[in-house]
Order: sequence, then C-alpha cells, then structure tokens
Amino acid sequence: MQLFPAIDLRGGQVVRLTQGDYDRMTVYGQDPCAQARSFVAAGAKNLHVVDLDGAKDGTLSNYDTIAALAKQGGLYIEVGGGIRTEERIEKYLSLGVGRCILGSVAVTDFAFTARMLQKYGDKIAVGVDAKDGYVAIHGWKEVSAEPGVAFCKRLAEAGCTAIIYTDIACDGAMQGTNLSLYRQLAAEVPGVAFTASGGISSEAELLELQQMGTAAAILGKSLYTGALDLARCVQLVQD
Repeated sequence: MQLFPAIDLRGGQVVRLTQGDYDRMTVYGQDPCAQARSFVAAGAKNLHVVDLDGAKDGTLSNYDTIAALAKQGGLYIEVGGGIRTEERIEKYLSLGVGRCILGSVAVTDFAFTARMLQKYGDKIAVGVDAKDGYVAIHGWKEVSAEPGVAFCKRLAEAGCTAIIYTDIACDGAMQGTNLSLYRQLAAEVPGVAFTASGGISSEAELLELQQMGTAAAILGKSLYTGALDLARCVQLVQD
C-alpha cells in the first residue's frame, strides 16, 4: 500500500479542516516545503496536496507554493482543489506533478472528465467525497442525488483507474475511517485503485486497509496531532 501524507493549503499555509468546514480550520505550519521535507525524512515517497482556496473559488492563489513543492523533489505529488479545466491540468503537470485530482467537475461535467481520463490516463485521479453515502461537491457544500458507490462504477466504466474516496463524516474527526465502505468498494468496483481518505487514525486501520487490498491511504490530521508516526506507518505498510 502507498501512503500519502497530506498538505492542505490555504493562503500558503499548512492547515487542516474538520469535516471540510472552512470555519473549523487549524493552522499547522507556515512553510509547506519544510513540512514536505519532514515527510521525506520519515521515509515518505508520496504527497497529497489540496489547494483549499482553489477548491472554494477556483483561484490559483497557492500555485507558487505547489510549484515550490514540485521543484523541491523527492516525492510523487498528487494535487487537487479547483482543477476544472484542461489548462489547469496542463499547468500542474508541467511542474512535474504526478497526477491531478478532479473533484466537483467529475460530477458537474462528466463528459469532460471522461475525455481527460482518455487523454491523460493515470495522470488523472478522481476524488469522490461522500456525505451520508451521496456524492458531495463544491467544497462539500452541495450534495448530489447520486450514491458514491454508483458514481465510482460509472467512473470505472469511463476508464478511471484511480479514485480517492472520502467519507466526509470521518474527515479530520480523528474517530477512525469507514472500513466497511472501502471493503464494499473493493468488492463492487474491481479494477480501480482506491485511496482511503478521511479519519485514519490508527495503525490497526492501516493494516486492515492494506489487507483488503486498498491501493493507498491519505494521512492528514493524525500526523499533525501526533496520533500516528509517519516513519512507523511507512515501515508498517508502505510498499
């Protein structure tokens, strides 16, 4: 299993939200590049970056920070947050980013998403965020009528090979992740590499995710609060 420690960016700072709520934000650092270096020192190979400003308003206000993270090297980087055009995809990939994550646009413009999947292949992942089982969009403020698992099946049919699935209720809550959900996804949507995201807060959960064949796991608040030690997690489960 691959591990993706997370850096969420807002105004160039390293932050975490609780359950996607911008009003429940904690700042964990002023220097994202230093944070990334600490992940490398712990043995990380990958980095999950979310532009929270981009997710909220579509701006590129954290672009320079993401460029600096990519230039620093040492990590395979995936970036999400406000990626709604091919131009934005090209812009990030030209920095050396490994893959771009399409979120709300996958719901609002499925045809565009299918085209990008065909054109860019494994350089595109789709982020599926679910609230009470249904896909949520636009910074988790709107909930669609489509169940998350059904949407994943539709994405797989369109050629998607990587899905980052977040159960919003778990995200940033430090109460554990939704293991039964990832078990269901593995059984019902074979052929897709799923990344578990949201609420992972124990080594036992990581081991269980690995055992069920989950491709990757994102670690966020659990690292920043010290609930999980990245170096230990790397030794425990990282391929």
